[in-house]
Amino acid sequence: MRTPHHIDTHRSGRSPAPGEHRVPSDGTPPPEVPLRRNPYDELAALADPPHDGPRTARDRSEGEPSDDEEPWSPPNHRRGSRRRNRATGLPTVFKCAVWLLTVTCLVTLADRWAALYAEHKASQKLKDQLDLAAAPEVRIGGFPFLTQLAAQRLDSVSVTVPDVAARRVTLTRITATARDVRIDGDGPTSIRGALVRQLRGRVQLSFADMNRELGASQVSFSSNGADRVLARGALPVAGHDLRVRADAHIRREGDRGIALSVDGMRLDIGHLATYRPGTRASEGLHLTPASARLLTREGEKIRAFLSVPAIVHRLGVPDSVVRAALRDDDKLHRLTGTPRFVHDLMSLNLVDVALAHPGLLKRVGLDPSLLTALTRLTRPQIADRFSFSFQLPKPRSGDVRLLDVAVEKDGIRADVTGTGLLVGH
Repeated sequence: MRTPHHIDTHRSGRSPAPGEHRVPSDGTPPPEVPLRRNPYDELAALADPPHDGPRTARDRSEGEPSDDEEPWSPPNHRRGSRRRNRATGLPTVFKCAVWLLTVTCLVTLADRWAALYAEHKASQKLKDQLDLAAAPEVRIGGFPFLTQLAAQRLDSVSVTVPDVAARRVTLTRITATARDVRIDGDGPTSIRGALVRQLRGRVQLSFADMNRELGASQVSFSSNGADRVLARGALPVAGHDLRVRADAHIRREGDRGIALSVDGMRLDIGHLATYRPGTRASEGLHLTPASARLLTREGEKIRAFLSVPAIVHRLGVPDSVVRAALRDDDKLHRLTGTPRFVHDLMSLNLVDVALAHPGLLKRVGLDPSLLTALTRLTRPQIADRFSFSFQLPKPRSGDVRLLDVAVEKDGIRADVTGTGLLVGH
């Protein structure tokens, strides 16, 4: 007989669950079954038991090193001692190069600072000694400067002085290069002076400055050859703006002087006449070719001219021919229509005639007051508007002189040379 609390595992055909008691079919109580062992205890039992005695060779062979063996160390993957030595020496070479570059930069900066300071001191001394409006630009050549200073000798010194006043004109630029300069001083801060053994320079006078200072914005100057200057513009005379043309010649005056003198000058009164100041035959007031030909074609005006005995006498025409021409138009045309008469009429100086017969100029179209103003405007007065001269300063020691003077496209150039010049003493 079975109790309800037991399960017949044999009849059901399944294995008893862990901890479940199998009940025999005859109803007898099952024997005591021991509890199942813990699996973690079984794993612990598989481990090696602790060694109480000395290790055997088998134990040492299983992985633990003996006292005689070397300790373990990571493998060395480097590819040879030569590469290791090169890599080890590279930082040292690099450090040396950095130090060398740093020292070189410091020495160069110190040398340049000393040169700049010396240039500044020299510039101030030249400004004070030459009484300049602005300090000149000074550049010391050669490198290094400190070694030149220690030897008290400079290879070259370049000086540029802009805008130097020279009487009526301003010299645009003066450039000079001094060589073999012997300095007097113990250092860049104590330079007392210098001796220039050799000097080469150049003086520039631009036409732009001449236009501003001589032409007063009404006359412009330009090159007209190797030693000539051409002036073109307008000149106000008696309320009239006359076209002016002046030919000037640039020349040397001694060893240190330059002068611009006016050789030819002409004032054009429109297309009627030309005035050249002076007393020569080619100077004075003369008709232009166009106005002379036009005058011969106008009967009333040419009769007015021929009615003045002074004009007839200066033309060299016989009185009988003139009287016949004044009575007959054909004869007048034959007399005045020849090229010879036009040429003689152009060569006639109308200044004296106009002063004696002022009404005669009105018939031609000239203003008598203009002629009066022109006669008062003498040649020196007009020439003084365009002429100038200046002298190079004479040094206290040594010699400075001009080598050459030439007219270029943009202005006048003068080459200068000098020897034995003392500066700063």
